[in-house]
Amino acid sequence: MSMMNNSAFNPADFLASAGLGRRIVRIKNKGAFFTQGSPADCVFYLQSGTAKLTVLSTVGKEATITLLSAGQFIGEESIAGPQGLRMSSAFATSGCVALKIERDEMIRVLHEEHAFSDIFLKFLLARSMRTQADLVDQLFNSSEKRLARILLLMAEFGKPGEPECLIPKITQESLADMIGTTRSRVSFFMNRFRKLGFIEYNRRIRVHKSLLNVVLHDQFFSRNAARPDVAKTSLRKKKRAVRA
Repeated sequence: MSMMNNSAFNPADFLASAGLGRRIVRIKNKGAFFTQGSPADCVFYLQSGTAKLTVLSTVGKEATITLLSAGQFIGEESIAGPQGLRMSSAFATSGCVALKIERDEMIRVLHEEHAFSDIFLKFLLARSMRTQADLVDQLFNSSEKRLARILLLMAEFGKPGEPECLIPKITQESLADMIGTTRSRVSFFMNRFRKLGFIEYNRRIRVHKSLLNVVLHDQFFSRNAARPDVAKTSLRKKKRAVRA
């Protein structure tokens, strides 16, 4: 029997410190935890910082799957079955500190320590529910509503904290990938959110609680959801100029 089992096992201590089969790693902004196609030989627990999961298509197009924050696991698919290859890449979007847990050690502690397996199961259920909600959002909601929802999720509304939150740095291209639209549409909606006072946008995005109006009220922007038709506007201007 191991020394860990001789004393009371504390999941928080396990996830906060290095030990047999695990070590603390520091990843710089834009640095990789792992890349698509590399061996799936470990799991990371994000102690601080933010990260993102991305996938790369065979033609070289990269898409962001989800954003990750402190208190979440990264690369949990490595324990799903026989060791294989990573199906996605994980990159830091700020300076990160993480606990790298070797695959064998992760499997051992899941089998032997029920307190830890309970925490990990809750994480997997939350991730599954988030994935299902993302699918429903993609199928039934407008791109404007999808953008509002992802900004609110990034600001972690619904959790204890300040009513107005700065979200991790993210490009409009990444936001467009996540909600399934174009960068120009994201820019259009972001400018409108800012004009309406839902967000502040100066290097970092500050999300106000009032952005919930977009998510909660389906008809809030029904009359103005589409981008103005530039071609028709230009034609009207030309007609006025001819008449003058």
